[in-house]
Amino acid sequence: MTYRSVFRDGLFDGRVVIVTGGGTGIGRCTAHELAALGARCVLVGRRRGPLEATAAEIVDAGGAAEARPCDVRDEEGARGLVASVVSDHGHIHGLVNNAGGQFPAPLAEISAKGFEAVVRTNLVGGYLMARECYRQAMEARGGAIVNLLADFWRGMPNMGHSGAARAGAANLTMTEAVEWAAAGVRVNAVAPGWVASSGLDRYDAAMADTIRSLRAHVPLKRLATESEVSAAILFLLSDAAAFITGTVLRVDGGAPLMTPLWPIPDHDRAPAFDGFPLGRTPRVLGGGGADGEREQGD
Repeated sequence: MTYRSVFRDGLFDGRVVIVTGGGTGIGRCTAHELAALGARCVLVGRRRGPLEATAAEIVDAGGAAEARPCDVRDEEGARGLVASVVSDHGHIHGLVNNAGGQFPAPLAEISAKGFEAVVRTNLVGGYLMARECYRQAMEARGGAIVNLLADFWRGMPNMGHSGAARAGAANLTMTEAVEWAAAGVRVNAVAPGWVASSGLDRYDAAMADTIRSLRAHVPLKRLATESEVSAAILFLLSDAAAFITGTVLRVDGGAPLMTPLWPIPDHDRAPAFDGFPLGRTPRVLGGGGADGEREQGD
């Protein structure tokens, strides 16, 4: 089954792209689309199993992918990973900083260890990967980086640690874009809203009703598909975005704009785009889940 991308065939021919969190969810979908358009995808994450499974899917579909387990939060690990990719392939043309994760809890109940763990996953790890790709490859030959954020524009109650990290990553994106511009490196971010991805099945039963109610808080009255987020990422990696840097592209259905002053009735006038034939509706939304027990972010 071929990925049904909106982009032209061969768009990323000859390019090497690292996708962190590439074994599951948005990362898995993005890697499939990149490979379908000619890229060699280097899938990075902590768990070898999901990475190898996704790499095998891509190879079976005729693409090029490889699994390289690494904890991107570890400085030496990130440095060594990037060095090995440059040694094997000569250059890194693109980086998708997708690895991330969090757990629901009010701020008053989050320990310092828990807060720091989420910030290290969602902010520090992305910084280390971007820095090493810049130092070891892109400073000399240019490249494009896309950082994955979230809808933090009105704060993130019950996930304040993640909101703080994502806001930091948005600011970091702007700084990287300025400091690395002279090397021909573009740095942008994509901020997904609520996505019908495997990550939703990670939360416990107490969150299920909340997850199922999310569509009511989106002007387009649905959740995003993984393909819609992937398309935004690929656009920013592509030559069509050659004059775009330091920006955040929101893929959230307008959720931050919702206001009780303008109630929006339920509707089905915003059909979804889904080009990923291996995508699955999460169990919490009534589907069979995405690839068994795979988890978003690693």
